[in-house]
Amino acid sequence: MSVEIRVPPLPESVSDATLVAWRKQPGEAVSRDENLADLETDKVVLEVPAPINGVLREIKVPTGTTVKSGELLAVIDEAGAAAGAGTPPASAKPAAPAAAAAPAGNGKAPASAGSPAAAPAAAAPRTGPAARRVIEENDLAPGSIRASAPGGRVTKADAMAAAAAAAAAPATPAAPSAPPVAAIPAASSPPAAARARTARAEQRVPMTRLRARIAERLVQAQSTQALLTTFNEVDLTAVQELRARYKDSFEKKHGVKLGFMSFFVKASVEALKRFPVVNASVDNNDIIYHEYFDVGVAVSTERGLMVPVLRDADAMSFAEVEKGIAAYAARARTGAITLEDLTGGTFSITNGGTFGSLMSTPIVNAPQSAILGMHKIQERPMVVNGQVAIRPMMYLAVTYDHRIIDGREAVQFLVTIKDCLEDPGRLLLGV
Repeated sequence: MSVEIRVPPLPESVSDATLVAWRKQPGEAVSRDENLADLETDKVVLEVPAPINGVLREIKVPTGTTVKSGELLAVIDEAGAAAGAGTPPASAKPAAPAAAAAPAGNGKAPASAGSPAAAPAAAAPRTGPAARRVIEENDLAPGSIRASAPGGRVTKADAMAAAAAAAAAPATPAAPSAPPVAAIPAASSPPAAARARTARAEQRVPMTRLRARIAERLVQAQSTQALLTTFNEVDLTAVQELRARYKDSFEKKHGVKLGFMSFFVKASVEALKRFPVVNASVDNNDIIYHEYFDVGVAVSTERGLMVPVLRDADAMSFAEVEKGIAAYAARARTGAITLEDLTGGTFSITNGGTFGSLMSTPIVNAPQSAILGMHKIQERPMVVNGQVAIRPMMYLAVTYDHRIIDGREAVQFLVTIKDCLEDPGRLLLGV
């Protein structure tokens, strides 16, 4: 019996997707719920699972095609066998040539799993969708790429570096035979690094749908909103002391570390309650005041910046905030995050300090009207009660839509966050 594989229902507001990679080729056996292909939308990568056990008989859509919900992708033969699955169509990539290593007429698998043909498959590193796309586009061998991520996972940056090295290698000129007369001394030859730089290799890589969407939204925010940024600095001595005092018992009880982000989320919610216009959005000539607090927390991934949303952050405890952020970050970096996780949100927080940024002007995540930027914690001399003391300081930035938020409200909003962080007891007492 043959079973058709079709594009699964796409999330609301997503009209189509791009088929970025096939994970199986015609003639290969597939297991139920095994991923057959990756579909990339504007925000997330969707997997196409196999509904049954069988053999992939035919691929109907080649890599790089834009598809819509319900479109036929492939056919699985439930009763088929890998040896008799037939020749793959021209649109599909040829099956891996590993089987060609066997002698003609011998349909048996290699005698030993430790044979040279089986070794690369066993040692294949883990890769994300973005890295796999770069590997396939540049015909790289996954086993030859140095993995930098935890667990031996190959990142997009690792794949890009390997592709650049592969492109530059053929361009390196071979050492010519020196003529018998007027030979150049070996000591005067340029070093190998200098010869490699003369290659000046370039790559033209198309934007992923996510990167293109990010670019579109950032330009849209700057062209449709009157963006202005105000700055302040906060002394995090009290927060650091509180974390140092309770971090062990907090982690033991809740199973998650007590980070800085939960303090900033709770302080932001307190400030949003006092200045509701910062939690509002513009719809034509109307201002929509949201009476709930859905806070987006920016997460950097291989595919680009994502902003999953903590729903009803005002009702969450510190532990729930930390668990929610950790879960979202893990799902975003493995490509398992959903469109529902990223939609909505009334206010956002981004932390450039994790990359060493001392000060920046974040861009509002439209249609929201404001965003808080956190930065690097740096010890600096400060005057405290007439005395110079070394304190852990952080610059804070709030970018806001000046169409509905006045400078007075934006400044007072940021001062409220500063006060809550410098005296965390305010968060408990609501003062």
